[in-house]
Amino acid sequence: MPANIQGLILPIAFLVIFYFLAIRPQQKREKQVREMREALRAGDKIITIGGIYGKVVKVKEDIVTVEVGPDKVKFDITKWAVGSVVNKKPVKKDSTEKKDEK
Repeated sequence: MPANIQGLILPIAFLVIFYFLAIRPQQKREKQVREMREALRAGDKIITIGGIYGKVVKVKEDIVTVEVGPDKVKFDITKWAVGSVVNKKPVKKDSTEKKDEK
């Protein structure tokens, strides 16, 4: 009987290691992407999975209206097509930080 148990320990250990190294991190990434897409608001700057940079004009349930280019062309995409949100806001430095850097 102990030989049978020892034979099961190694495969179970490999499954546990595989879960913590592969499956769990993937689930965390998927959750972060889902939360990012659910938090989309008008005015957010985004990059689609196709590489198009644009500004969100309107968000419905599963459809996002994006404005691109100097002509302000608008088109609709699905939420799953949003690759990332790029809200680059300039960071103001205090005068105390400038003194510390010198």
